[in-house]
Amino acid sequence: MADTSGGNAEFVYEQAFSRNIGWVTAAEQAALRGKRVAIAGAGGVGGWHLLALARLGIGAVHIADFDRFDIVNFNRQAGAFVSTLGLPKVDVAARMARDINPGMAVRVFPQGVNAGNLGDFLDGVDLYVDGLDFFAFDARAATYAECARLGIPATMAAPLGMGVASLNFMPGKMTFEEYFRWGNLPDPEKALRFLIGLAPAGLHRPYLVEPAAVNLPERRGPSTVMACQLCAGVAVTQALKILLKRGRVLAVPHATQYDAFRDKLVRTWRPGGNRNPLQWLAIRIGRYFYSKSLRQP
Repeated sequence: MADTSGGNAEFVYEQAFSRNIGWVTAAEQAALRGKRVAIAGAGGVGGWHLLALARLGIGAVHIADFDRFDIVNFNRQAGAFVSTLGLPKVDVAARMARDINPGMAVRVFPQGVNAGNLGDFLDGVDLYVDGLDFFAFDARAATYAECARLGIPATMAAPLGMGVASLNFMPGKMTFEEYFRWGNLPDPEKALRFLIGLAPAGLHRPYLVEPAAVNLPERRGPSTVMACQLCAGVAVTQALKILLKRGRVLAVPHATQYDAFRDKLVRTWRPGGNRNPLQWLAIRIGRYFYSKSLRQP
């Protein structure tokens, strides 16, 4: 009987990703092997993004995260296991990705994304995929600003409730700051504008059964594994379209939200981003709704 354990099987790129062929051509698969993607964050969504990119056959990645796995990560993060408690997220994520695609070139940035390494983090990359924590305001603003300056496309798939909100920031189009309009606002206001801008349709709001679980000043909010895994599927699909220049890519002020709990998909268009009258109204309502949590502690 033939040995089907695979323990001694040699890794062959073309065989490992042969089942992608059909949805991509052999030439496109070879092109993906030559692409380099930067991912900031290796936890809630970033870890799933990385593993999906590895299974897509992306040839090189940069991963940035300063955090270590904790037991509170178990409900949603790809690398969170009893065996990885206390270990650096970037190291665990890199090991998992290489276990899928041993030929993948993985650079880790264990200090996370910061002013000192942002240029190196984005050096030579074809795409930036946002996997940062919701409340990483400074790192997120700086990274998107640098992507805009360098002409690097960026995609974001944010977990909301049991669904995903998707936004793309393409070179020469509306920037992150033009859309969200953070400026020098205090962090709770940035959080509110980020939340409203991510998902103007607000599909996730009606089934939030414990509103007190959302506390913007304390940088705390609920999460689900369903949302994180949906995010990886959406973000990596957008990555494929951008990297292969195939298919229509909706850029902000367009946004898409799919909610699996409510079985709804909505596309929104908000010219002016958070300057749009509908967005201003939503922000004003949000300030009232979150009035207690928006007070500075």
